Amino acid sequence: MHRDLLLNKITDILGVTDDSYEATLVSMCDNAKRIFITGAGRSRLVGNFLGMRLMHSGYEAYIQGEIATPSIREGDLLIVISGSGETTQLVSFANKAKSEGAKVVLICSKSKSTIGDIADQTIQIGNDDSFAATKGMPMGTMFELSTLIFLEAAISYLIHEKDIEETDMRYRHANME
Repeated sequence: MHRDLLLNKITDILGVTDDSYEATLVSMCDNAKRIFITGAGRSRLVGNFLGMRLMHSGYEAYIQGEIATPSIREGDLLIVISGSGETTQLVSFANKAKSEGAKVVLICSKSKSTIGDIADQTIQIGNDDSFAATKGMPMGTMFELSTLIFLEAAISYLIHEKDIEETDMRYRHANME
């Protein structure tokens, strides 16, 4: 019962998410020198998934805040994952990226937000009515899970468009585990 509740809600949310967003995100990644990914809390964890898959796919990708992450510069892309688009630290990161000449894409659940006003592109997961409080789905659960699946679909799109072989991805995977 609870599994169906979650899966049905994710299906509803992704059903109203613009189908063109996968291609838009991949195009922005293709046009970037390097890709930086940020988020807070569980959204950051979703960003970690994306960063790994982009690296596996041959992109130069960094998770903001890691000790070996370089400075962002002109020609780079910052992907911000924030349900609200209002997280203070993430607003600061988006402003810094823009001031350095980087592009910013926001992945969020709100059509209007502070980071959305800064971003070059906003990818809204669901719509403004998709994330009403639902018992058993606390504190952003549906945004995070829907975003994770959306991003995995974007990676699937990328793999098909670029004809990336899994053997190539495995070659780039960590080998000191």
